[in-house]
Amino acid sequence: EVTVLESGGGSVQAGGSLRLSCTVSGFIFHDAALGWYRQTPGNECEFVSSISDTEEIIYTESVRGRFTISHSQDNGKHTVDLQMNSLKPTDTGVYYCAADGIIMGGLCAAGGYWGQGTQVTVTA
Repeated sequence: EVTVLESGGGSVQAGGSLRLSCTVSGFIFHDAALGWYRQTPGNECEFVSSISDTEEIIYTESVRGRFTISHSQDNGKHTVDLQMNSLKPTDTGVYYCAADGIIMGGLCAAGGYWGQGTQVTVTA
């Protein structure tokens, strides 16, 4: 059974930083990607960043240069962190970690393995 668990959300003023952490267990990380997504208020689910088993890293344009994704593994358990700096109010939303995540119809969790999400609130 694959389990995905996020932590680290919270509230911060604009310009501040937060670090999200995700633990993925039971997932075979081969020809796959682990990533972060977000559901912002009134908007569709949005891809934020991912890292593949070959360490290819992708960021959506709006977070490039501000967010950093990292991955580590220990006894088959994967940790995927997202360091978020220079946060903006537009970064507010529920952040989801996913293994081989698929978005469809603007909705998160259309496929793959997803966590329950963690709230990030950035105030002006």
